[in-house]
Amino acid sequence: MTETGFAGDKKVGQSFLSVPEKALVAWGTPKIPLGLETNHLTLLTVLWSILSIIFGLLAQYSLKWLWMISVMIVLQYITDLFDGAVGRARDTGLVKWGFYMDHFLDYIFLSSLVLAGYFIAPSNLGFYFIILLILTGGFMVNSFLGFAATNQFEIYFYGIGPTEMRIVFILLNTTIILTGTSHFWYSVPLLCLACLIGLIFMVRRTSARLWALDMKNKENQ
Repeated sequence: MTETGFAGDKKVGQSFLSVPEKALVAWGTPKIPLGLETNHLTLLTVLWSILSIIFGLLAQYSLKWLWMISVMIVLQYITDLFDGAVGRARDTGLVKWGFYMDHFLDYIFLSSLVLAGYFIAPSNLGFYFIILLILTGGFMVNSFLGFAATNQFEIYFYGIGPTEMRIVFILLNTTIILTGTSHFWYSVPLLCLACLIGLIFMVRRTSARLWALDMKNKENQ
């Protein structure tokens, strides 16, 4: 049985960098080699995740390895940016598979970055990285549950989206390389607190939106 109306490939809203990203996609998509298909680009996130974990382990001995994790973030951004565009341009038909695998692997990549941070942190701060993974994963859960309820996939909030968050991770890596990890005892708990506040705000926002939709539907019955 064929299902219709799936809108997971149509993101709602835009971020500060959406306009230059669209120009980059339009320029670069025709240049992707024909042998490199949408599924290949999506699955490359597995490689970037494994390498990020390896570089995180090496960063225990030299924080300069965090530069390589930043390179992985850039590579994951490129493959994530073009996988859907290549699929649409070549009409592969992998819409639902692409939605599922792309975002599942986004979570895996996010987990690899948090794990890399855990590797370089003092041992008594390990609990905070568990909290950090739960909170950052919560933002993804919020987006997916909101999509399930509305069929509108929203990943941009007040101009902030995945691309901007990748830039934040790169800036964090750069800061750690330059300043070390001695500040982790206060910066990591503060980061967890900031994520908690942001998640509470997003859940309240999504909840209010769905409540309003329910009341509107009730009035129309």
